[in-house]
Amino acid sequence: MNSTSGYIISSAQIIFTSLSGISCLLCLLAAILVFSLKLYAKIVYRLALYQVLSSLGFAMVETLGIIFLNYRQSSVVYGDLCIAFGWLNLYSRWVKLFFTLWVTFHLFCFGALQKNLKKMEPVYIATSTLLPVLIACVPLITHSYGLVSVGACYIHIDNDTQYIAVIEGFALWDGPAMVLLSMAAVAMVVMMMKMSHRVCWRWRYETLTTGDQYWKALKQLLPLAAFPIL
Repeated sequence: MNSTSGYIISSAQIIFTSLSGISCLLCLLAAILVFSLKLYAKIVYRLALYQVLSSLGFAMVETLGIIFLNYRQSSVVYGDLCIAFGWLNLYSRWVKLFFTLWVTFHLFCFGALQKNLKKMEPVYIATSTLLPVLIACVPLITHSYGLVSVGACYIHIDNDTQYIAVIEGFALWDGPAMVLLSMAAVAMVVMMMKMSHRVCWRWRYETLTTGDQYWKALKQLLPLAAFPIL
């Protein structure tokens, strides 16, 4: 690698990790706000808090990527560390994705289907923290973790295993993430449309109290609708 390419990679890594550091601060401020206002008493806000904390963890892992700036010059030293970082990278991505999906699922059931699934909270936590362990272990079994572009460690791509690595990376993250996040976006739009319809036509309900309850629920859900998007 020539000096120009090395400089570009180092600069890109510094910028990327700096943005991840800013994300850490924003997530930390959001978590502090939730605790200070004691919003965690309600399950929907607790789920949003879990999503924020998972985002904080993911941003922290991405920030740690700065330690691999000199990987290409000392690949032997960073080899095992790169595998560990790759595992944490994929694990934190899936934890964040699972919590995002569960927030969306809960809001959709509450807003569109009028079902309060507060007893599902242990299931949300267990699946979001345990299932990603299994997913992140797949590249360990196939020995696929290694250095990728911009100094980051993820599913390794080289001339010998290029197609296999691309397929594995797409199957373990890119493909499922695109599909699941698209479904989550559609679900949030449907939920907000249903809630807005109930509020606009609340005079049709049997009592005004019922209509007011929908209005209060909509005001509570509007800020939370941004969490799956983030």
